[in-house]
Amino acid sequence: MRAEKKYLIEEVTGHLKKSDYVILTNFTNLTVADTAELRKRLAPESAEFHVVKNSSFRVAAKAFGLPDVEGALLGQTAVVVGGTNPAGVAKALKKFVQEKQKLEVKVGVLDKKLMSAAELSVLADLPSFDGLRSMFLGMLTMQGAAFVRVLNEKVKKEQPAA
Repeated sequence: MRAEKKYLIEEVTGHLKKSDYVILTNFTNLTVADTAELRKRLAPESAEFHVVKNSSFRVAAKAFGLPDVEGALLGQTAVVVGGTNPAGVAKALKKFVQEKQKLEVKVGVLDKKLMSAAELSVLADLPSFDGLRSMFLGMLTMQGAAFVRVLNEKVKKEQPAA
């Protein structure tokens, strides 16, 4: 294998090691300014946008143990990796795609499971982890408060009127 090709494969493997997910996109219509804006939007999630060669990605993905993404490796390919919040990254990508209409999400791999663009869109629509946590705590608090009110009414009914 040529040194150039080996370097490119190692570079892609390095990108894949940055997170438990990878999102493949088609960036054909993006301008340099659009790419800079996308990278800026992904930065708060600690995510990165990298253009890769399909052949290099194919070899690195196979060595990394990712599912077969051969069907998505057509045309120009860029990957989004990094950070610990795949839902936040999917949300940022979805918003960018809706606003600019220049980027196409091909597929994603989350925890070594293949996800379609539609499934990534559903992931983007989920509330943040902190939002889910607060909703859960609210439900627990609400149920506890309702239980206390029921007990309080029972006690009030059983007390004789003075």
